[in-house]
Amino acid sequence: MGRKLLAAGQLAEALSHYHSAVEGDSKNYLTYYKRAAVFLAMGKSKSALPDLTRAIQLKPDFLAARIQRGNILLKQGNTQEAREDFEAVLQRSPDQEEARNQLHKAEELEELQEEAHKAHHRGDYTSTIQVLDHVIELSPWDPESREMRAECYIRLGEPRKAILDLTPAARLRTDNRAAFLKLSRLLYDLGEHRDSLSEIRECLKLDQDDKECFAHYKQVKKLSKQMDSAEELISEQRYQEAIDKYESVMKTEPKITFYTTKAKERISNPYFRIIMCLLISSPSAEKALDTCSEAHQRDPQNIHILRDRAEAYILLQDYEKAVEDYQEAREFDQENQEIREGLDRAQKLLKLSRKRDYYKILGVSRSANKQEIIKAYRKLAQQWHPDNFQSESEKKEAEKRFIDIASAKEVLTDPEMRQKFDSGEDPLDPENQQGGGGGGEWPFGFNPFQGGNFHFKFQYN
Repeated sequence: MGRKLLAAGQLAEALSHYHSAVEGDSKNYLTYYKRAAVFLAMGKSKSALPDLTRAIQLKPDFLAARIQRGNILLKQGNTQEAREDFEAVLQRSPDQEEARNQLHKAEELEELQEEAHKAHHRGDYTSTIQVLDHVIELSPWDPESREMRAECYIRLGEPRKAILDLTPAARLRTDNRAAFLKLSRLLYDLGEHRDSLSEIRECLKLDQDDKECFAHYKQVKKLSKQMDSAEELISEQRYQEAIDKYESVMKTEPKITFYTTKAKERISNPYFRIIMCLLISSPSAEKALDTCSEAHQRDPQNIHILRDRAEAYILLQDYEKAVEDYQEAREFDQENQEIREGLDRAQKLLKLSRKRDYYKILGVSRSANKQEIIKAYRKLAQQWHPDNFQSESEKKEAEKRFIDIASAKEVLTDPEMRQKFDSGEDPLDPENQQGGGGGGEWPFGFNPFQGGNFHFKFQYN
């Protein structure tokens, strides 16, 4: 059953049957050899070694097992024991070509390992890396070579390359807490706090009482939580709380450049504060724009400043100036997708503003929430309800205003329709609706003030 399942590629099921076979007959060398083959097919070379060793103990002249074990030992960088296996095969079968070729590789690997250690000892890290490149080609499962190359990369200021070596090296040893800790620290220093947290947790899985790992884990966990929380607050437009959180980040980690720089950018960046002011308090808008304009004077070709000022103008509903800033930014970088999209949106909003601006109709800012919109709608609907007017001309004007007010409320309280409007498209404009549109300007073509004996009664909640 084990053989059939192995041939079918059902490795887990095959392994289970070979476990049973070994328990049933612990003296059968072939059973151990076959189980080792399953382990190797599953990529578990460390588990295959004991089975190959047991097969050789039961049958010392079993050459296939010796070659297989020698190959594993060679890939693990264990040249001495690998050579012993290949030499044992050649003593019994001098013409065994694979054993001869692998023996040459073992001898070559020994020479390269010695050369790498000498270069490392004299501090020639570039040469060490060059030699270790060949070493690792011959022994990809050798953690020591990867750890040495990682150390050289660190010395040469290339931590990301060091991470590429430490990641597999940490898992090539049964208990490699030192590698997990070093890997976590490198990731932490590079600002990749989430990955750092993941690696240090692997260290604690091996020994939850490891003092170094636990101390680093507490630091990473605290900072990672603060960073994630700050970004989440920004996404929720809770900018002042985000700034407070970034100030906590600088207190938690004052030494690592990445975190202090990012925190200072968020806290000190005038454009971030401009947007915050615009979204939170419209009276601060003109002062914010002055700050942005001053920055533009100091750095007139900075497309990010122009983009931020354009967005500020959009929030203030000054679409012409927003278009001007985006056009200027595009002159400096015609390939920038964000600038092209921003310009397109600003132009649509400018075109739309020359038609109906639902925010202006209700007298609310573009950042108004649903509650503020409904409050403004109720006040204006009550004020402009046609029943409040007597003369025919006043009634017609009130009907028109009331329709606009109702349309504005409909668009701005519906998230999908509001998003379309904010993107420069009037969702109630017949030109933007497939298959025609409504009749007149009332949503869905229905005017409650025209035709029949129907009389519209506005209800107040």
